[in-house]
Amino acid sequence: MKVLANDGISQSGIDALEKAGIEVITTKVAQEQLSNYVNQHQIDVVLVRSATTVRKEVIDACPSIKIIGRGGVGMDNIDMNYAREKGIKVINTPAASSASVAELVFAHLFTGVRFLHDSNRNMPLEGDSKFSELKKSYAKGLELRGKTIGIVGIGRIGQEVAKIALGLGMNVIACDKFIESVSIDVSLYNGESIMVKIDTIPLEEVLKNSDFISMHVPAQKEYIINKEAMGLMKQGAAIINAARGGVIDEVALIEALDSGKLSFAGLDTFENEPNPAIKVLMHPKVSLTPHIGAATLEAQDRIGTELAIQIINHFKS
Repeated sequence: MKVLANDGISQSGIDALEKAGIEVITTKVAQEQLSNYVNQHQIDVVLVRSATTVRKEVIDACPSIKIIGRGGVGMDNIDMNYAREKGIKVINTPAASSASVAELVFAHLFTGVRFLHDSNRNMPLEGDSKFSELKKSYAKGLELRGKTIGIVGIGRIGQEVAKIALGLGMNVIACDKFIESVSIDVSLYNGESIMVKIDTIPLEEVLKNSDFISMHVPAQKEYIINKEAMGLMKQGAAIINAARGGVIDEVALIEALDSGKLSFAGLDTFENEPNPAIKVLMHPKVSLTPHIGAATLEAQDRIGTELAIQIINHFKS
């Protein structure tokens, strides 16, 4: 039994698979060579993250594949339904990286309200000569406590965002097409917890009443946050996207930032990955990360272990 972890897998995942007698190959195969490599080596399981795609062409060309696994949540780089029609098991790890993504959302939020994205650019250049001017420029920060965060998509990651927000003393509102209400278990340092129920409301109400918007939805065919949606948001509100590129209209976003309608944005995902628009990358009101929401050591360890367990259980059954 052979597993090709084309976008990598944690050592814990490798150890678990090898202990079960499964060979793990971590060679990085170029996308255009993937089918040839799978056939040449008779690969049974292909594991990917976001870099590699497994489309119909690969599935049709590689009869040895029995499992396609995605290390993470989104499955938009896999022709999932077609694979299942062909009898291939498709697996992912929807819960493993939720806490990591949620923490990155707040890294962007804290960065935005205290201008860290801009001060970290300018302090190395002018901190020694214009210290007082920079101090004055960045002296109008905000606290998150008492502010309202609107969560668009209150699934696993959205709920982790809600936990942190509630712990910070924020008001949490949410919308979701498929969920009417959630109960958020906010754990305290001493082992006790507080249960908070959140009933979802329409997107328009979330946009109108939030100081900050955090996106947690799958890839879409159309923008969820377009120019019209931004027009509904509070003057000076901000938006974070650690979900998928393409859920926010980036042209409209830049216009809203330039006009002052929005105060800042935090982007971990982009419309044109892996080549984000230069206007987005260079904008002084945008906090940027290169799609690293799930990229913590803890999350990768959980992802590798969960994938290994699912693979081992499948071949045992």
